[in-house]
Amino acid sequence: MPSTAGAFFDVDETLVRVKSMFHFLEFYLRRRGEPEGSYDHLVGGIRAAADRGATRAQINRAYYRLYAGESAERLAAAGEAWFEHSVERDLFVPETVAELLNRRLAGDFTVLVSGSFFACLDPIAAQLRADRTFGTRPVIRRGVLTGEVVTPLIGGNKARVAQLVAAVRGLDLAQSSAYGDHASDLELLRTVGRPVVVGDDPVLAEHATAAGWRRLRTTAGSAARV
Repeated sequence: MPSTAGAFFDVDETLVRVKSMFHFLEFYLRRRGEPEGSYDHLVGGIRAAADRGATRAQINRAYYRLYAGESAERLAAAGEAWFEHSVERDLFVPETVAELLNRRLAGDFTVLVSGSFFACLDPIAAQLRADRTFGTRPVIRRGVLTGEVVTPLIGGNKARVAQLVAAVRGLDLAQSSAYGDHASDLELLRTVGRPVVVGDDPVLAEHATAAGWRRLRTTAGSAARV
């Protein structure tokens, strides 16, 4: 009998060791021949907004404004190059990748959910053979990014994706699993019957202890620097 369970995975610092959006941006600016210090200058503005109390959704939107006027095709090609460069440098977290492979072997419907976007997520999803991938979707007009996004896939929006996928695919969320590493993944983890906390986020660790959630320890790797 086919499985009716889903397996929902956050991506950054859950399946891969890096914050893919920023790791990719640094690679893309260098590939484009931007002057030294361009990355720090651009990211500095986002960090300043965070220091002023901007929400994760606002930071997500600010990030994508950096790509206003960029070709979607060019970004996709750069994403493939970024992945080839990064995968050789210990990109994936082996413990969570093993979980995804086991869930797929069990027949679960595997889904990636991330605030990142197609340039990073498409090659990652292809490598892991995920059934579906949902990320923040930039607005594209005539092949060019406007700098705006449809909806940042942050926090509660990840949980809503899981609920929508379950409704469309006929999945039983009580039998489904979800994996996340950050407090912003809390609502996603609460949506399923088998939540797994990845790493040592104190907010998630507290909930795991109180609710008896499973915790998955991961090993350090070279790509964790960024």
